[in-house]
Parts: sequence; C-alpha cells; structure tokens
Amino acid sequence: MKQFINIKAERIHLIYFAIGLLLFFAGCKKDKDNTYNPSSPITVSDFIPKKGSGGTEVLITGSNFSSDISKVSVTLNGRPLKVIGANATQIMAVVPKRSKTGPIKVKIENGEGSSQAVFNYEYTRTVTTLAGSGKPGFANGKGTDASFNLGGQNWYRSSGIVVDDNLNVYVADPGNHCIRKIDSTGNVSTLAGNPNLSGYADGKGASANFSLPYDLAIDTHGNLYCVDPGNWDIRMITPDGQATTWGFGSQAPWSVAFDKTSGNVYYASCSSPGSIYQINAQGNSKEIISGLNYPAGIKFDNTGNLFVSVHGDQVIRKFTAGTWQSSIVAGQLGNAGYVNGAATSALFSFPWGIAIDSNNNIYVAGNGTGGGSTTNPDQSIRYIQAGTYEVSTFAGSSSAGFSDGVGGQASFSAPTGVAVDKNGTVYVLDKNNNRIRKIVSE
Repeated sequence: MKQFINIKAERIHLIYFAIGLLLFFAGCKKDKDNTYNPSSPITVSDFIPKKGSGGTEVLITGSNFSSDISKVSVTLNGRPLKVIGANATQIMAVVPKRSKTGPIKVKIENGEGSSQAVFNYEYTRTVTTLAGSGKPGFANGKGTDASFNLGGQNWYRSSGIVVDDNLNVYVADPGNHCIRKIDSTGNVSTLAGNPNLSGYADGKGASANFSLPYDLAIDTHGNLYCVDPGNWDIRMITPDGQATTWGFGSQAPWSVAFDKTSGNVYYASCSSPGSIYQINAQGNSKEIISGLNYPAGIKFDNTGNLFVSVHGDQVIRKFTAGTWQSSIVAGQLGNAGYVNGAATSALFSFPWGIAIDSNNNIYVAGNGTGGGSTTNPDQSIRYIQAGTYEVSTFAGSSSAGFSDGVGGQASFSAPTGVAVDKNGTVYVLDKNNNRIRKIVSE
C-alpha cells in the first residue's frame, strides 16, 4: 500500500511538472519583451522539482524576471545553472553535475532574489570493480585478470589503499607480502615486495621483502609510507619501487598517515591502550596521543587536524592541530550499530580505514571486525559531511555480499580500506571479496 501511495504521489508530481512546462513555454511565446524592472525586487517564490541530480530541469517561479536569457543568471550554491528559457514569471534552468544542496538564486543585472526552500542535490554513486578476480591468489594483469590476497576470512585487516595525483592506486596486499600498483587504465603490477617470500629486506621491486604490509600513506612527492606489524617497521617506497626503512615502531604499527601541512609521518598501534606516534626520517618516534581503544584508520585534513576511527569505541575522533585536543565528531561511545543521521545520533560498528577528501569530508570503511565478519551490521562506506559531521551511507549497505551497482544496491564484504582521489572518485579495499572497487559520483 505504501509503495502504491509513493508511486501515486510521484505521478501527481510529474503531472504538475508537465502542466508547469506547458504554461512556461506558452508564456515564453507571448512574452517577447524584456520585462525586468531594475527598480523592483526580484522574487523567487517556488521551484519544481525540489530534488534531483545533474541534468535535472528546474522550473522556477517568481516575479520581475526577464525574457532575455542572456541577462538571466541562476546559481545553486554558487554554481551556475544553464538557463534554457525565461519569461516574466518563470525560468527553466538545468542543474549541473556535482552540485550541492542549497537555495536557488536568480540574478538579473544588479538585482538578485533567492528561494526560501532548498534544492536537494542527489548524487548517483556508481560502484564498479576496478581490479581483482574475487579469488585469493597472486596474479598481475588488467582488471579482473589480476588477483589479490587481502585476507578473506583471515584475521589480518589491511586498510592500505591510496591514490596519487596521476590516478595510480596503490594497495597493501598482506597475503602476498607486497605492494601492488593499479595504473589509471586498470593494469595491476607489483611495485615492491616478493609474493613468494615473507620477510624483511630493503631493496627495489622484488628485492624488497615485507611480512604483513597493512596500511599506506602518500606524501606530496608520490612517496609511499607502509606500516608492517609483522616486522614492526615503517618503510618509505619511492614511485619507482625502492623500499627503504624509515624506522621501527615503539609498538607494532598498524596504520600510517602523512600530514601535508607539516610534512610529518605518523603511525598508530592498534591495541588497547593504543597510541599514535610521530616518526622522523632518522627513525625517532615521539608519542603524541595515548590511551586509545584500538585506533584503526588515521588521516589528516587539509589544515592539519587528525581524525581517527577508534575501532574499540565505535567512534570517529578529531585531534585538533597543534594541541591534539580530542573530541568525538561522530558516533556514540561504546555503542555499536548501523545508523545514519546527525553526528551524535549516528552509530558505527567496528570502523576501520578512513580517507579525507580535499573538502575535508570523511569516508569510513565500515567493517574492521577480525576475520571480516559477514554478520557485522555495517558492510558499507560511510560519509561524514565536513563541518556538520552528519553521517550517511556513501555506498553499500548492512548486508555483506558482492555486487556492482548504484549506491545501496552495491554490496561489499568487510570493506576495510578506503581512499579518495583529487577528482572525488572513491576506491575501496574489499577484503572478503579480494577486490578493489571504484565509486564514481556521476
């Protein structure tokens, strides 16, 4: 019954929208003059539809508009809409891709009017498989011809995935003891490490040895930093695959981050109590934060604030740059679950890797349970809005599985790592599926 009512309401909306279009174009035919009066205010009384994605045509109604579309400017959060028609009381404009939710503003010459209501922008987030056959193993090749060993039901939980400015994706592959590279065309190769040999050795390419490479960070020069709790070391890897020991951890290092504002490298020990350390090029570690309950993902925003997914507490914490003062930005302390909404209402269930985009929005890989439990209530990538810290699901759902698709129709199984590139494309280390997934917003 509810579904029928929703369908009926949608049909009514479409009928009204169609009537509005007919009236609009009829008005355009009659109104051949520039009706705008610069001495009178511009008003925006309403618009339909109230939500949509890129390409949505919006019919705006109001007063003191102009039939000369060369003089009409319409914006949504500062982004210009393409005006395709106008008369004295109506404007038809097209919403551009990658807009944001906000009021619609109309400007003609020096006059401006804004809507009271907001247009709710809806992103279409499409999940595809970038690389990986789905079966644990080792093979280089293109896309699904390649194979990874990301852990499956094993206890280790790699979160190591980053992307450089050339859109190369790098993956810590603990089951194969190496670092993999996926270029912008989807070709998978081995950057450093020997898949047939677990151990410890510096060197270039296959001459380097790793035990359990877990997490990765990348600096402004494209150098990688890899933590290996099997060896207790932090390694720097140049873009050509030269691995050099940066230092050894005071505790077993599980996650790593690079702060672009200071140029410093940090690592965290995932234990209870766990700590976060700064480590310099001479290998000297300095504890900056202590007493955390299993800190997992660590990342810095573009002003030097540190964000940590505190796995054992089910929350995301912020540590303010300079003072390291702590605050909970999302989640409820000690309360596990899968709930979206306002920062203090949201629930996480054993969050693991995190990423932060250029606008300081946070992405959380939702399932860091030991063994990659398929019954964990969160099998998704969560999105935390910068500033408000409101939590939503970016892609995936509460059900474990494997399927490509749009938004909640896609499924992951124990997503443990997440990265975002300069264009806003998101990449997921899908542990149980032994695949690297790609999420494109429009």
